[in-house]
Amino acid sequence: MARGGVNKAVVQTARLAILARGEHPSIDAVRIEMGNTGSKTTIHRYLKELDDRDERLSAPHEQIDDELTGLVARLAQRLKEQAQEPIDRAEARFESQRNALEAQLAEAIDAQARLKQQLEIQHLALADETATLQSTRSMLQTEQTRNAGLNQALSDFELRLKDKDEQIRSLEEKHLHARDALEHYRNAIKEQREQEQRRHEGQLQQVQMELRQAQQSALVRQDEITQLHRDNERLLTENRGTLRELSLIQEQLKQINNRYQQLLEHSNHVDSDRTLLQERLRVALLESHSLKQTVSEQTQTNKQLELSLAKAEASLQALHLASVTTTEPDTQGASEPAKDD
Repeated sequence: MARGGVNKAVVQTARLAILARGEHPSIDAVRIEMGNTGSKTTIHRYLKELDDRDERLSAPHEQIDDELTGLVARLAQRLKEQAQEPIDRAEARFESQRNALEAQLAEAIDAQARLKQQLEIQHLALADETATLQSTRSMLQTEQTRNAGLNQALSDFELRLKDKDEQIRSLEEKHLHARDALEHYRNAIKEQREQEQRRHEGQLQQVQMELRQAQQSALVRQDEITQLHRDNERLLTENRGTLRELSLIQEQLKQINNRYQQLLEHSNHVDSDRTLLQERLRVALLESHSLKQTVSEQTQTNKQLELSLAKAEASLQALHLASVTTTEPDTQGASEPAKDD
């Protein structure tokens, strides 16, 4: 099919210019004269129409030798055109194959670029996940250190609580001993007073004096007991405060343990994501390697096709030279007998 702008008038103009220079208006010469545009089949059709028209116009005035010369020239032209047709078909097939291979190569290059971009994105994602994992591990180590400190503080509080309990038990024992002693003393005083009353009323003054002394001693003991009660209440208050502190510490420890479990779950999740990303990266690398091999094979195929094209061009040139060589002797041989006549 002819390209845009190539018509019979353009072909005729190029043919007349070649004839004016004294050259033979072959298909290649006309095509070169038109700037390497137009299909050779179209140019051949237009040249044939122009040759037929010139033959019809010059037929009444031609001699037999001119007719023979024209006949030989047309036969040579037809032979050349018939030899050119398989070459044109081979060139068309090669051009189609080359375009298809170039399209496949372009698609392979685009796919490789997309895979490279995906690989870079996965590398960045893996770096982010690695940084997040390092930060999580640092937080986990910090929480573990804090947890160890709180456990140590809890152990210290438990030791202090045991000491407080020992002190409370000791004070309670002292309080019981003091109360037993007071009760025993009261019973002894009561028995002694009854005995003194029975024995002699004259000893009443002495008994009263001893009773006052005993009362004073009892008051002293009562003050000691009161002080012991106060110490006991104070220790109980401190014990309740210590228990509250222990409860708070246990609650904090529970929260820390929960946070520790969450961090462990997050760390496991991050490890799983990293493993998945590493697997995707491995698959992407395999695909990239496969594409590189495909591109290498396509490049090798292109080189082979270029070599085949070079061989085909060499064959075309050889056929062209052979056709020109065949045409020139035939033309000369047809012209010489005409001159002899």
